[in-house]
Amino acid sequence: MLNIGEYHVLKAVRKKDYGYFLQNEEGDSVLLPTSCIGKERVRIDDVLNVFVYKDSLDRPVASLAKPFVTAGEVGYLKVVMKTEFGAFISIGLDRDIFVPIKEQRFEIKENEKYLFYIYVDKTGRLAGTTDVEPYLRPLEEADNITYKVGDEMEAVVYSATPAGTLNVAIDCKYKGLVLPNEYFQSVYPGIELKLRVKRLYEDGVIGFSSRQKRLIERSSLQESILKHMDINGGFMAFNDKSAPEDIKATFNTSKNYFKMALGGLMKEGKIAQDLEGTRIVK
Repeated sequence: MLNIGEYHVLKAVRKKDYGYFLQNEEGDSVLLPTSCIGKERVRIDDVLNVFVYKDSLDRPVASLAKPFVTAGEVGYLKVVMKTEFGAFISIGLDRDIFVPIKEQRFEIKENEKYLFYIYVDKTGRLAGTTDVEPYLRPLEEADNITYKVGDEMEAVVYSATPAGTLNVAIDCKYKGLVLPNEYFQSVYPGIELKLRVKRLYEDGVIGFSSRQKRLIERSSLQESILKHMDINGGFMAFNDKSAPEDIKATFNTSKNYFKMALGGLMKEGKIAQDLEGTRIVK
């Protein structure tokens, strides 16, 4: 049996004007269309590693092209078209994959990338869903990979809890989380974040932070503050009494870190605060 959405090692047994018929040892055969051969040369009796899927006419076909993801895997894929019934995503083949409306857990946009789990639907076609959580594993199950507090890596957001905790995927395989106090930028599903391991939980899930190490973050924040003041004539309408939400909206940081950064700049004699805000000392 030739499973849809998987790779198969098959032998070229018959040539036609429109391609080659390939066959496995059990006698199951599938067409390798000329359009799916690419630049490779195929001869009778060649043994080929091909990907099997259904074409636009709903026929099983083989391809020498390598898709971005196979059935049963999660991929970070681009939405190429939206319709009233669903959306289509590219997996790198000549046919895009359908994502039904009911399989979209949030609003997706054309030309944006999101995490999708690829499966074979009831009709035998490849389809996608944004519900990737059940198909991700704890990071501690990663083969031959160990992580420790302070390690940095990139991850993709796939959902958020009502309380604001972000659920993220590493390498489209492993899951982690980012608590609300560990990020300050606007975040939505599909966005890539550069994260740092903050905590290793007992259940194998890894807690991350998008914040830099304290000294590095303070230095970076101080640069942002001075740049903001330079642009505004050496003044900003912020001081250590400013509202946390206003600080977060402008500087993407907490009030605590903001006050630390201001304190450092004041000790260096670079700024001075008053009731109106903060000024650069010349």
